[in-house]
Amino acid sequence: MDDIASLMADIGARAKAAAADLACAPAAARRAALEAAADAVAAAEAGIIAANAEDLAYGRDKGLSPAMMDRLMLDPARIGGIVAGLRAVAAQKDPVGEVIAEWDMPSGLHIRRVRTPLA
Repeated sequence: MDDIASLMADIGARAKAAAADLACAPAAARRAALEAAADAVAAAEAGIIAANAEDLAYGRDKGLSPAMMDRLMLDPARIGGIVAGLRAVAAQKDPVGEVIAEWDMPSGLHIRRVRTPLA
């Protein structure tokens, strides 16, 4: 169990570092990362479904409810939905840097509220 905990902690740390890098990356790089993720998920569909079959067997052995088993189940249609969702997000206009409000203060100070990534 320690190996799984270590693995998950490592995956989480790497994801957090990648998120910070992507937050400061140009819009084209973020779009390319989302497209690459979609391509990777699509290419790994068979492996994902095979690994999911093991997860489902483990869930059945642990007595998960039918609703939980349904949430856990991945099939080609659901994986296609994940891929389509990634591509849909990639196709959206990047909001980072967008000015959402601006005004002048009586002192002459010009203020702009700009969308920025959380990092």
